[in-house]
Amino acid sequence: MARKPRVWFPGAMYHITNRGNRRSSIFLDDEDRTKYLELLEKTRSAHPYILHAYCLMTNHTHLQIETIETQPKEIMNMLNFRYAIYFNKRHELEGHVFQGRYGSVMIDSREYFLEVSRYIHLNPVQAELVKHPADYPWSSYVVYESGPINSLVSTEKIFSCFDSPKLYRNYVLNQFPDVLVR
Repeated sequence: MARKPRVWFPGAMYHITNRGNRRSSIFLDDEDRTKYLELLEKTRSAHPYILHAYCLMTNHTHLQIETIETQPKEIMNMLNFRYAIYFNKRHELEGHVFQGRYGSVMIDSREYFLEVSRYIHLNPVQAELVKHPADYPWSSYVVYESGPINSLVSTEKIFSCFDSPKLYRNYVLNQFPDVLVR
C-alpha cells in the first residue's frame, strides 16, 4: 500500500520526530549530539527553515520547524542521511540508524504551536532525566530560559505570543507545578 502524501506548503510548521532503529540509542555521547546539531545547521544552509524548538533524547529527537521553500522530506532526508553516515562510521556500525521514516505532524493553530514547544521542552522532565527543563543541555529550552545567543533557534515567534519571556517560561512550567520557576 502506498504511503499517504504529506501536506506541505511554504510556511507550514511541523512537529517532527525521529526514533532510533528498534528504539536503540542514536546518541551515545555528547560528541554525537554536538554533531547532530552541527548537521542541523548545515542542513539549514542547504534547505532554509526556521527551528523553533528541539530536544535530543537518547533514542529519539523532536524538532519544531517552520518551512520556508523546502519540503520537510528534503530537510529530513539530508539530515538523517548525513547523521547516519557519521554515526555508523564513528561507532563502526552498519545498517539503519533511524526506525522508518520520520514522524511529522502539521501544526495548524497558535495553541498547538505553543503546546508542541512546551511538550518538546518538557520531554527530559517527563522522562525523569532532569527536574527542570533548563537543566537539560540538549534542548532549546535553555535559550528560552536564559537567552544565550543560539543561531540554531528562533525564539521570536514563541515569545511574540506572550507579553514577556517569563510568561512563556511560566506556561511551560505550569505543566509541572512542582517544578520551581527560576
